[in-house]
Amino acid sequence: MIELHEDEFSRTDCLTCANCCKTTGPLFTQKDIERIAKHFRMKPGEFIDTYLRLDEENDFVLQQVPCPFLGADNYCSIYEKRPKACREYPHTDRKDFHKISNITIRNTAVCPAAYNIVEEMKKRLK
Repeated sequence: MIELHEDEFSRTDCLTCANCCKTTGPLFTQKDIERIAKHFRMKPGEFIDTYLRLDEENDFVLQQVPCPFLGADNYCSIYEKRPKACREYPHTDRKDFHKISNITIRNTAVCPAAYNIVEEMKKRLK
């Protein structure tokens, strides 16, 4: 999977798409919240009140999509401070990839690169 991931992302420019930022939102860990709040010179509680909500599973997620940190040019205004989930998306280079295959299948509907990786994997498995 790592080989497929690296090969795909040598060709794919996420800035031409940014569908992940436009249609889905990441989970925010406590460390993410503290890091990004500090970046904005906000208290973590203020950051939560301004940008986040608790979902059905009690995880912090964005109040709305598209992501409020996504610019019209598809650049992330907090790229260096972005959440862990954003840094790892679409998770196709994880060591334990087989443990998150259900997430990868869902990501193929959002991310063209994830779709291409899965399609190539299917070809190689035949």
